[in-house]
Amino acid sequence: MGLLVNKRDIRATAAMLPAFEILMNIKNYLFIKRCLDIGVSALMIAGVLSWLLPLLALLIKLDSRGPLFFLQKRSGKGGKLFTCYKLRTMVVNRLADEAPASENDPRITRMGKILRKTHLDELPQLFNVLLGSMSLVGPRPYMMSDDRKFSMIVSNHYFRCLVKPGITGLAQVKGLHGVWPDERTVVDRHRWDAFYIRHVCLLMDLRIIRQTFLLIFTKKRPI
Repeated sequence: MGLLVNKRDIRATAAMLPAFEILMNIKNYLFIKRCLDIGVSALMIAGVLSWLLPLLALLIKLDSRGPLFFLQKRSGKGGKLFTCYKLRTMVVNRLADEAPASENDPRITRMGKILRKTHLDELPQLFNVLLGSMSLVGPRPYMMSDDRKFSMIVSNHYFRCLVKPGITGLAQVKGLHGVWPDERTVVDRHRWDAFYIRHVCLLMDLRIIRQTFLLIFTKKRPI
């Protein structure tokens, strides 16, 4: 005796298959991405930060007074606030959470200039990645004051909160990093972040990581 199957159920199931496949692909991608985040961050912390961080700590302390780390609340996935870790590059000041540092900002210390130029100040964010509040690749998290300003420039600014923020991102390897000189830069950053979110895949993440290293060591933006 054969099974009686309603044709409507067959059509409904067939219509669900592409959505199911997309969902499974995303779940697989997120699982692999998290494994990559944990593996790379753990190796970097154990193999590099274990000896480099004490050295940088000594140089920072000899250069200026203040804490080793600069801790700042930023928006993560789903708009959830998290503490972002960075090495301190400025003298302690009350405007640190409101006014981003400019290129020749007098608040930046001598050691801070070196750290910013080499991007070594971002290394502590590997702890954020290991803890799960950030990823190696994703839209860069903004300070809260910039988040509010950018949300008034770009209507769907918080679209970026659909994914975890990253140490590096597509906008950064396209040359859009550091201070924002005008509203056009803010819009361009958002467009690249939105493109990344809509087309996330492991291959794109690996390419962004590769291009980030090229950008740091050659100072030339890959095409």
